[in-house]
Amino acid sequence: MTGEPGVSWSAAEILALAGKAARGAGAPAGQAARFGRAAAHHLMAGHRPDDLDRALDALPGGPVIHLPAALDEVMAGDSTVITSDAPGNLVHSYVAVLPFASRARAQGPDTWQIDVDLSQPSPRIPPRRIAGAQALVEKMTELAARTFVPETEASRAAGAGAGLTDND
Repeated sequence: MTGEPGVSWSAAEILALAGKAARGAGAPAGQAARFGRAAAHHLMAGHRPDDLDRALDALPGGPVIHLPAALDEVMAGDSTVITSDAPGNLVHSYVAVLPFASRARAQGPDTWQIDVDLSQPSPRIPPRRIAGAQALVEKMTELAARTFVPETEASRAAGAGAGLTDND
């Protein structure tokens, strides 16, 4: 992956941008927010940006939608096994950002045993700078821009930005 040498982003920047990108690609707000957390963890752990790129391409379906739903069933105690064709590292990233100590073990090519200990908070890795994801950041920036209100007289009249009362 090419990019400018020395360009890096904070985990918070990636979390926010990935969430907005998922929203711009068609994910509901809750799933988009969870994708943002998983994306930041995924890149901080050194996993491939391509896994996130493919997940965004699959919207409005794919792992951004089905992984949170499957993990919610696990957290509710309704299941301990999920099925997902998402890359293994992406499954691990979603599991790593659950609020309780959790782990995922592959049971087959698309089947995962998820163990959650509701009595223990999830260990967190310290945030670190994320580099080497320039193409993904550019794609996420384009997708996030889909969530912006167009800059027109009609949008200003409807109250976007400062509306028609901007008098500074």
